[in-house]
Amino acid sequence: MKLGAMSISLAVKDLHKSKAFYETLGFTVFAGEIEKNYFILKNGNALVGLFQGMFENNILTFNPGWDENANKLDDFDDVRAIQKHLKANHIELVSEADETTSGPANFMFFDPDGNMILIDQHV
Repeated sequence: MKLGAMSISLAVKDLHKSKAFYETLGFTVFAGEIEKNYFILKNGNALVGLFQGMFENNILTFNPGWDENANKLDDFDDVRAIQKHLKANHIELVSEADETTSGPANFMFFDPDGNMILIDQHV
């Protein structure tokens, strides 16, 4: 399965403080803005999303159709195909993408340890 770019989406308490911390580790702002309560930071191929007030727990995020620079990939597995594969393998989904549509969509599920995983396609 081709899941695309991977990032960790962190639920942070203080966006300014978290941004400064990750910048100290060599990350730079790649996307987002303070007014929308989020930043995506990048260090090489590593991506970290900082989100204040959007969700309670950290989320592992995959973006089918994107590389780590948010460039569209020519060859990727559509979010609906990934969803069908997981459902066929008895993975319970928390939310589902509408399988009658095309283009951007997402769905969520938990791993065996209770970690949330988001499959979020933007193309």
